[in-house]
Amino acid sequence: MVEFKRPLIKNNRGFYVKMKLVHRHGRLQAQQEKSSNLFFKYYKWLLWVSLSLYFFSSYFITHKPIPMYKTEYFSKSTIVSRVLFESTNSTFLQHPKNNQGLLKDLKIYIYELPPKYNTKWLANERCSNHLFASEVAIHRALSNSDDVRTFDPYEADFFFVPVYVSCNFSTVNGFPAIGHARSLLSSAINLISTNFPFWNRSQGADHVFVASHDFGSCFHTLEGRAMEDGIPKFLKNSIILQTFGVKYDHPCQDVENVVIPPYVSPESVRLTLQKAPLNGRRDIWVFFRGKMEVHPKNVSGRFYSKKVRTEIWRKFNADRRFYLQRHRFAGYQSEIVRSVFCLCPLGWAPWSPRLVESVALGCVPVIIADGIQLPFPTAVPWPEISLTVAEKDVAKLGRILEHVAASNLSIIQKNLWDPAVTRALLFNNEIKEGDATWQVLDALAQKLDRSRRTVRILEQ
Repeated sequence: MVEFKRPLIKNNRGFYVKMKLVHRHGRLQAQQEKSSNLFFKYYKWLLWVSLSLYFFSSYFITHKPIPMYKTEYFSKSTIVSRVLFESTNSTFLQHPKNNQGLLKDLKIYIYELPPKYNTKWLANERCSNHLFASEVAIHRALSNSDDVRTFDPYEADFFFVPVYVSCNFSTVNGFPAIGHARSLLSSAINLISTNFPFWNRSQGADHVFVASHDFGSCFHTLEGRAMEDGIPKFLKNSIILQTFGVKYDHPCQDVENVVIPPYVSPESVRLTLQKAPLNGRRDIWVFFRGKMEVHPKNVSGRFYSKKVRTEIWRKFNADRRFYLQRHRFAGYQSEIVRSVFCLCPLGWAPWSPRLVESVALGCVPVIIADGIQLPFPTAVPWPEISLTVAEKDVAKLGRILEHVAASNLSIIQKNLWDPAVTRALLFNNEIKEGDATWQVLDALAQKLDRSRRTVRILEQ
């Protein structure tokens, strides 16, 4: 068979034409060649699809969290983390005027711990809804974030250790019992330091924990005992997100920490405001509902609320302008949204969920807790939305509030009712710009230099 080929010729319509002269007995062979070419093209297509599926599935497999029971020890010499790599770049370490760019690139790795450390506690519904539930809320929000969360620990800036220590409720009084907290945290650290190299690399300096109860990282409900026990040695280098904070030296904040708000359900706030808007009628002048002991008891050498609440009850219980209630009421938020001033006295600890509830429901918080450190001061202008009364001046409350009501109450309320203020104090299931978890990330972004510097020194 003889085959003649002519050069490719471009016709006047812009296409190329290829012509063949084939012996009449060669038609069968031409068909065979055509079938062979089609088979080859199909084979190449099948191979391409198979390889694409392989690499695509490999990506998702390698980007899933690694359960503890499947982890293997990584050689320290193989670690080339983003923290170490970027710490050598001096220009990166210069903070911009705002943290928007830095926050956008922040990466947090969440350890996948066995359920006994966290999710098992959620069997009790109160675990995710009581005033200490920020430990649950932060874990949930970070887990739902596609932007901040990384499944690759080598590119992480920080490591979040999700241990719920406030969900063990006492069967006697129903309050959270945190006597197990130290042992549970120690067990979790032993687990991650054995299975991962990152804790040992920094001695925990880039690891983040939540301590959302009375005296934070001291893990005790009574201040005297908390101060005596101090912060567990194994947490001394870490970053603690805690509700406890004061402006003076205190053993329970002698650690790198971020003061966070107590947990208040954003859904409960939303439902309350549906029934009574912020700018609605406020027929209660001064409001407080909570524990007020007429005859306070000395517990471990200390009186509850330093007798402040007792003084409020004795001095103003008969004052019709003060709506004071000592008993619990499930719908008490409906009372807050009707109030002008909401008293926020200390309990055993300086902080209280009333701080958040008052702000969220538009009632001017009257803070009575000497030296308290309030959460997120750069986002929440506390001096412009609240009043601070010294513990020793609690008997003068009536005159103080009368003066404010007659002078600048409307200005305070205008500042207080700014939606951005409320947003900064509420935790959501998913991170929203400006909300409480977003503020936590902003605070962590400002600590990047410290974290990287510590890791670099320890590596040397």
